[in-house]
Amino acid sequence: MRFQVPQFIEVEDKIFGPLTLKQFIYVAGGAGLSFVIYFLLGSLFLSLLPIVIIMAISCALAFYKVNNKPLIGVAEAAFRYWLGAKLYIWKKEEKPRVQTEEEAVKQAKNYASVMVPKISDSKLKDLSWSLDIKESVYADKTQH
Repeated sequence: MRFQVPQFIEVEDKIFGPLTLKQFIYVAGGAGLSFVIYFLLGSLFLSLLPIVIIMAISCALAFYKVNNKPLIGVAEAAFRYWLGAKLYIWKKEEKPRVQTEEEAVKQAKNYASVMVPKISDSKLKDLSWSLDIKESVYADKTQH
């Protein structure tokens, strides 16, 4: 048995000419509210600014999209964000500690004692090699 699968289900049906039901309700609601304001104020000059604002908002709600989402959905998300509870998480970052000269000397001695190769039996070569390492550590410290 074959069934027909509906397609284009994301597209709303156009009910009132080129307008969907939601768009028609927004535009008709804006027009109705504009008429009520004109009727209450009695003068076109006094009611012109509120009518323009109301019609701009109703047309934006009906037709304007932000990232392919209707403006009413974006407004709802913004409203929920502003009124909702927020969780702020603070993560402390460890800053690198500035090394003093005494600590640098101590560290250089530790490196020299650990890294001194014992290839030769000559203590003079070992001593000169360790002095070269210490001088390079001091040279690095004075350059910064």
